Amino acid sequence: MDDKIMASVELMLAERSCERIIVDFIHRLDLGDPSSVAELFTPDGVWHWPFGNRRIEGREALRSYFASRPTDRLSRRLMTNILVTVESDATARAVSYLTTYRVDGYSGGMIEPRLPANVGHYEDTFRKIDGVWLLASRTVFLPFGGGTERLPVADASNA
Repeated sequence: MDDKIMASVELMLAERSCERIIVDFIHRLDLGDPSSVAELFTPDGVWHWPFGNRRIEGREALRSYFASRPTDRLSRRLMTNILVTVESDATARAVSYLTTYRVDGYSGGMIEPRLPANVGHYEDTFRKIDGVWLLASRTVFLPFGGGTERLPVADASNA
């Protein structure tokens, strides 16, 4: 096979692996086990939110941080404009846009639509370790954001 074609295939595979992590992260937060997002990070991975100076380092700290989310939280995130740039055989970076819809106090059923709680972007770095791409760092920038609404008890279970 032509080396140029193989290089292009390897590049696409690296980009796709990183894109998959970005989407998997959101699925785990919204539809799965939030603490499991820690497994998408390198052992020394970092989640950083400059506003409020939040910085969580290491898988165990990340697992605890994401597991501390309220169990009655309903959230849905939309990820768009995912741009991955592969820098080497073992490093990449990405920028992706997010829109977050979120309420606490959810007990099931359908609720009235809300405005987004946050709109911003992630800046990620990735490292390939033992053939597997992982997040080395994720920094969130939220130029549009607010607190999380808590549903009144009567509204929380409307169907």
